[in-house]
Formats: sequence, C-alpha cells, structure tokens
Amino acid sequence: MSILSFQKPERVVMEKAGDFKGLFEFKPLERGYGATIGNAFKRTLLSALEGYAIAGVKFLNAVQEESKVSGIAEPLSEVVLNLKQVRIKTIAESPSQKIVVDLSGKTEFKASDIKDFTEEYEVLNPELVICTLDGSANLQVEVTVEKGRGYVMADNQVLTDADTTGLITIDSAFTPIKNVEYHVENTRVEQRTDYEKLVIEIETDGTLLPEVALQGAANILIQHFAQITDKEITFDVTPRQQDPKWTPEEIKKRAMLETPISDLELSVRAYNSLKAGEVKTLGELVSLEVRDLMKFRNFGKKTLTELEEMLSDRDLTFGMDVSKYRLGED
Repeated sequence: MSILSFQKPERVVMEKAGDFKGLFEFKPLERGYGATIGNAFKRTLLSALEGYAIAGVKFLNAVQEESKVSGIAEPLSEVVLNLKQVRIKTIAESPSQKIVVDLSGKTEFKASDIKDFTEEYEVLNPELVICTLDGSANLQVEVTVEKGRGYVMADNQVLTDADTTGLITIDSAFTPIKNVEYHVENTRVEQRTDYEKLVIEIETDGTLLPEVALQGAANILIQHFAQITDKEITFDVTPRQQDPKWTPEEIKKRAMLETPISDLELSVRAYNSLKAGEVKTLGELVSLEVRDLMKFRNFGKKTLTELEEMLSDRDLTFGMDVSKYRLGED
C-alpha cells in the first residue's frame, strides 16, 4: 500500500545535555504527531528501561528480630527504606550479584561501603547513610543486586539466590528514569505554520545518560512495531469470509431458498404447523430432518406428503446442507 509523503523530523536536536537531564526537540511533525510520539516515548521511558537495584538483604552475624537487628540503631523498616534509595550503575553489564559488606568496627553503614566490596558496580549516591552502628558489633550485610525493569514490589521479587534463610526482599525501583515531561509547540515549514515541534525533557538518576535513555526507548518501540510491519498478521478468530463467486444456477437457488413459507401456497394445516415450529423460509425448511418435523404441532403424514411433493417440484429434499448459500446475509 502506497503511503503519501509525511513530514518527518529532519533530525533530533539535544538542546540541553547533562548526566541527569536532557532536553530534546523533534521537528517538524505533522499535526497530531507531537502528542502521539511524545506519549509513546513517555510511557516507554518510565516503564520499560532496565536498571539495577538492591532487591534483597541479609544481616549476617547478627540477631534479627521482627523490627530490629542487633548492632543497628534504626528500626529494620528504616534500614530497608534507605537501601531502596541506593542508586547502582553496572560497569560492564554485570549479572546479578550478592555483595557481602563487612561493617566490623564501623559506626555508620553508608552506600559507599557497598562499592568497597564489589568491582562490578558503581554507587552513585555514596554519601547516603543507610544506618548507624554499634562500633563493637561484628556485623556483615549481604545485599543482592538484581537487574530488572520498572518498579517491583518485595513480594514479587524473584531472586537468583536459592538460600532464602534470613533473606529480606525489598521493593526495587529498577528504572533509571526519574521524570519525563513533554509538550507540543507550533512550528513553521516554509509558508505553512500548522506543523508541530515536540519537546521532551528526560531526567535520570545518573545511571543512564538521557540521550541513551531516549535511544533505548526508541529501540523498544521499533521492536514492537516491527512485529506488525515485518510479519504476517494472524487471527485467533475465524478469518472474515470473502464474498463468494456465485454461478447463475446458485444465485437462482439461493433466491429460492430465501422464499418465505407464506409464499409457498401451502395448505392452512401445513402453514400453521411450520409457523408453530418457527420455520420462516424454504431454506430453513429443507435444512430440517423429517424426524424434526414430526415433532411440530399438528404435523402428520398428510402434511409430510404435501411438503415432500412441493420440495420435489423444486429439486429439493429434507436434510440439505444450505450453509454454502449464506442465507440471511446481505
């Protein structure tokens, strides 16, 4: 199918660039396409990009109660909440990893302590204080870093660690995107002023550059649309039937089968019996078996003989398959 020429962006312009924020312009666009593309990018950026986060924690060499861990001043709920805020960036697409952090002799557990015990990840907010400690405690903390997408609740975490003894799962914000905003403005192309400019602002947590995030979202959308453009579309329902090519004889028979029984010049007894059986057309009549007709009210051998003679005159019989004539369809 040929497609009329669309006005497409000449290029994507990055108006502002930084490790955390980027501002991008798409222009010119046909009217209506600013919101269409902007909304698709926003939803994809916020929900589909992958990232790394702490998904579970174990406190080793410590007595763990329902709401407290020995050697830690803060309640367990606050410690877990702080672990959720640790922002982790992979160095080389590292797989999921368990990191054992030795906190012996320390008075604070900071996000930077996690980085000291792994070469696979960077911690982007190292000054974050996770909890305060009793310096005399011989405490070790095992954190499980997982790769994921979007936001995953603790109850839905599926960790690679088979040993769940003492494991506390954590709500994880894997998405590297903190916020996405877009707006649409009018723009000019030669003498026409009804084209659009799409402006998208992306804010990340620093684990992913804004321009890389934009490209990643575009690739995800392309992969989804390619399933439609590159492959044959299949249907789970019965495909729509094409209009049949009728022969003159079939057209004549189809018209005959659609004849109302009121036009067949039947006896009053035969007509009333068929009407009581809710038979409305000749096609409905011939699709019935004799045993079905004998169940109709006041239907007897005399009526059967009358109908058989009438059908014989039209080269029809009872029990015919008339589905190919698609009776009742326009």
